[in-house]
Amino acid sequence: MSLRHFLLFVLICLVWASNNVLSKVLVSHWHVPPLFYTALRFGIVLVCTLPWLRPVPKPLWRIAVLGLLMGGGSFALMFLALNWVSASEAAIVVQTSVPMTTLLSIVMLGERIRWRRTLGIMLAFGGVLIVMYQPGFTISAGMLLLLASAFCGSLGAIMMKQMDEISPLQFQAWVALMGAAVIMPFSLVFEPNALESTMAAGWPALAAVLYSALVTSIFAHTAYYFLIAKYEANLVAALTLMTPLMTIGLGSWLIDDPIDAKMIVGTVIALSGVLIIALRTGRGSAVLRAEEHS
Repeated sequence: MSLRHFLLFVLICLVWASNNVLSKVLVSHWHVPPLFYTALRFGIVLVCTLPWLRPVPKPLWRIAVLGLLMGGGSFALMFLALNWVSASEAAIVVQTSVPMTTLLSIVMLGERIRWRRTLGIMLAFGGVLIVMYQPGFTISAGMLLLLASAFCGSLGAIMMKQMDEISPLQFQAWVALMGAAVIMPFSLVFEPNALESTMAAGWPALAAVLYSALVTSIFAHTAYYFLIAKYEANLVAALTLMTPLMTIGLGSWLIDDPIDAKMIVGTVIALSGVLIIALRTGRGSAVLRAEEHS
């Protein structure tokens, strides 16, 4: 990888990590309702990608379900979880999407795995369990929502494998359409004062939503697909592990996310497992992971 492209990749991971922290600030500190935030982000992305809604991907039902999983499911659940968990914890727990995708590929696509990827799955889940562990073996509602978010993203990734080739911007357009269409009604019902709460947060909240939509979704994801097209997926998939590490660093620095021995040990074990899986994964799966980072 050239130095210029490596620096671009570092920037992409930094954007994803900063968006993780910014989303935590929006939802937990500035009290922007998470469903409204998600719908607003998708609405902005949809406006920017309207031309890519056509031609309609076939089959239509599959792209519609895919959009619901990756938009209405994965993102909404993750932002809801940020009410209870730190950005650092979220960045680690959502890494379970990698072993989940591998397991779903066995069930739904008939793929086979060898002992290295089996070891990677065990390490990834084991490390995440350490991060999630609380005295008394309790698991918070936020952690359960993160696991559900990871599962939606993983199922969406498997379904995307079953589709004909789709361009990154067309994919983002349909995810944005389905996400906004489904999440906004829920926000209107369960977050009746969402607009007032967002307005109360002022222009920083609006700037943060624009950053999430334009910089994270449109710039970072599109640049990621550009690099995937130029380099081996094993290399790119391994480099994406910078994202959770950067999230932990930024979260600790900017918003005082707690980092203890349990967090460090669980992170090292989980990311070791994810790395093993990533290095044994083919090109297509690495492409699909773009939407799972933020």
